[in-house]
Amino acid sequence: MAFDNRIVVSPMCQYSAHAGSAGDWHVVNLGHLALGGPGLVFFEATHVSAEGRITPNCLGLYNDENEIAIARVVRFLRDYTPVKIGIQLAHAGRKGATLPPWEGGGPVGDARTWQTVAPSALPYDDTWHTPVALDARGMQKVRDDFVAAAGRAARLGIDVVELHFAHGYLAHQFLSPLSNVRTDEYGGSLENRMRFPLELFDAVRRAWPGTKPLGVRVSATDYVEGGWTLEETVVLASQLAVRGCDFVDVSSGGLSPLQTLTPEPGYQVGFSRAVREATGIATIAVGLIVDPLHAERIVADGDADFVALARGFLRDPRWGWNAADALGAQAFCPPQYRRAYTRMPKPNPR
Repeated sequence: MAFDNRIVVSPMCQYSAHAGSAGDWHVVNLGHLALGGPGLVFFEATHVSAEGRITPNCLGLYNDENEIAIARVVRFLRDYTPVKIGIQLAHAGRKGATLPPWEGGGPVGDARTWQTVAPSALPYDDTWHTPVALDARGMQKVRDDFVAAAGRAARLGIDVVELHFAHGYLAHQFLSPLSNVRTDEYGGSLENRMRFPLELFDAVRRAWPGTKPLGVRVSATDYVEGGWTLEETVVLASQLAVRGCDFVDVSSGGLSPLQTLTPEPGYQVGFSRAVREATGIATIAVGLIVDPLHAERIVADGDADFVALARGFLRDPRWGWNAADALGAQAFCPPQYRRAYTRMPKPNPR
């Protein structure tokens, strides 16, 4: 699949859906980000079941109403931009049934809540609800839900699917020994802890068109002693590569409130390089990358194949135009905006 450039709009939760369905906000939000000329724009974490949502207001793709609502957003992007469209399929696991950040972000305490699930009955934090440990039937439902959502994404004409194995959500919970204390074939050794996430990937790979990219977002480390590590991430990426994974989107953290890190521009780029060098798989670097020259250097130096921005695009939806100006290139600009695309003249000194 060819992309106009290596700029990616990262999946960013908006907490603005109604019963899982996209609305006007999603058309405007994703639409104006796409008008800035990235090569690939991702829908936010899009949940494969109602109980898999992070909050009651999170986006989903688990019924016909959800699919129809997302189709409206896709139609705008197709009609007015040339960007490729990605969707991140997700299940929150024990980090579900929470409030949006502007309502406090903690567990829902009213009638909107639901029973969460996880690999083990361990809450995210002491004040959080305790999830139910998934049994064989529960794990099969999760696999089936991911496959069904991938089928809906294919019908919608989505170009790229990314499975969310990061940030402390369900697949990451299986990977980390901090959240997975199972004693069956899905817990204990690294091989066992990877088993369920790899089964999820295999199931979606079979369902998703082979001509379209399928990737995974990972957290390279938990930033907690005894947790998931970069070395284990490399092993996981190797296993994904031989199963037909096309890219790994390399993030970090999110599993435990005990994590200790100091974010700074490009703080996760080294993780991307390590995965890329060890496995040969294409990677996306992400994490406080805001300077176009920095982004260009990441690609030129072989640290990653794509660079994803989140906050940078929220603050400046025309970041792609500015990057093109800085690097002597051209970015997509809709004809309605072309009068503003060329560099503005400098004011005359007086």
